[in-house]
Amino acid sequence: MLYKGSCHCGDIAFEVEGELSAVVACNCSICSRKGALLWAVPRDKLRLTGSGNGMGTYVFNKHAIEHRFCRICGIHPFAEDAASAGEPTAYVNIRCLEEIDLASVPVIDFDGRSM
Repeated sequence: MLYKGSCHCGDIAFEVEGELSAVVACNCSICSRKGALLWAVPRDKLRLTGSGNGMGTYVFNKHAIEHRFCRICGIHPFAEDAASAGEPTAYVNIRCLEEIDLASVPVIDFDGRSM
């Protein structure tokens, strides 16, 4: 299925294709503060459709994940592997997708804090 999403102001707009069967609620210091519900998809299934001119990147700790955010409105729509030995992955914050019934998507708790 094809989903459309964006940050609040729309500068970072995107489409993502895949089967949304479950998401991860990570308890690391950044994800818990953002309240993100993350859906992992192959990076080539995420396509930017907005200008993205205001997109910023934040990395911390081991710099394994590049957290993308909008410098205009502050929303964090997705993250990406910074240096992956396997297939590059995008982590879409499903709270930024259009027309999603959040209560219908199973949530898996992930202990990112202990990594």
